[in-house]
Amino acid sequence: MRNPLSEKIVEIKPSGIRKFFDVVKSIDGAISLGVGEPDFDTPWHIRDEGIYSLEKGRTFYTSNSGLMELKVEICNYLKRRQNVDYTPDKQVLVTVGGSEAIDLALRAMIDPGDEVLIPQPSYVSYEPCAILAGAKPVIIELKEENEFRLTAEEILEHVTDKTKILVLPFPNNPTGAIMERKDLEAIAKVIIEKDLFVISDEIYSELTYTDKHVSIVEIPGMYERTVLINGFSKSYAMTGWRLGYACGPEEILTQMTKIHQFAIMCAPTTSQYAAVEALKNGDEDVAMMREQYNQRRRYLINELRGMGLPCFEPFGAFYIFPCIASLGMSSDDFATKLLQEEKLAVVPGTAFGDCGEGFIRISYAYSLDDLKKAMERMRRFIENHK
Repeated sequence: MRNPLSEKIVEIKPSGIRKFFDVVKSIDGAISLGVGEPDFDTPWHIRDEGIYSLEKGRTFYTSNSGLMELKVEICNYLKRRQNVDYTPDKQVLVTVGGSEAIDLALRAMIDPGDEVLIPQPSYVSYEPCAILAGAKPVIIELKEENEFRLTAEEILEHVTDKTKILVLPFPNNPTGAIMERKDLEAIAKVIIEKDLFVISDEIYSELTYTDKHVSIVEIPGMYERTVLINGFSKSYAMTGWRLGYACGPEEILTQMTKIHQFAIMCAPTTSQYAAVEALKNGDEDVAMMREQYNQRRRYLINELRGMGLPCFEPFGAFYIFPCIASLGMSSDDFATKLLQEEKLAVVPGTAFGDCGEGFIRISYAYSLDDLKKAMERMRRFIENHK
């Protein structure tokens, strides 16, 4: 019998995040700091709107691109947050999480052989999605000495005449790095000069702990070159509702919607009604959760540095990315031994790209009590392996 599998998909490695997540579930008494999922419940008024939509029998398909009411609220949100204008019926697509939007954007824009610049360490889906779209991923290794920010020089070092898209993953998972306006202005000059397009993944935009998040679409000349991707999972604690969205130039969004139409039909109807409520009345919930994350962030920085682990200060998302190289273990060995000896799960930095070697990712989307217990175990582990 012939091989039933695609060589392309067989060669793609499974997610390094899920490997440790699956193992930790089988260990009694284990603490996991491995998954980027808010520990908060979805705010009640948002859940209530979802329940109400079911009670009213709103269980039908929506438009392929999403409920018009939701698309209008997405545009209102981006207007007040980023001061950019999108047209609800032509420039907005509601997707099954931000991950679907990433996949759709790449498939809609890529021809075989096109190159996609992917800064790493970064979210695990970018590289496989680029490969599945027929692109050649070109990795830009972000540097700790630059606070894991992307520089114009790094883009210029990697761009070729085949480069078409830059993935812009900020605020960043796993490092917590952000890009400020001056950083974006510098890379925008290169993007325009080299005639590139940008997929800007801003799923953590509300979780920025310095000034307000700045989107690259705010920079002159970038609005027409950018597909902005966001969603509800992180900022509104709605991971299981599976809802995201993409905004961008009409010609790109039209083709993304076509793929979505054939592959998905539409995002979950109940989730869309709940998301309308989130955007209309959820600002206070987001502010409360952001403050809680910020407290946890500061706690972990102090704890990890106190253990002797060099730790870049993250200014976004809910992850911290300490360096464990001084212990003489690989990232994978460190994470494996930590789980075996102390029943504490973290993610090896290499899950986010080869340049993550020497680092681990810790999520602080967990209660302060759990974080304190986890740091006791981490401190003991480090003392035992000095």
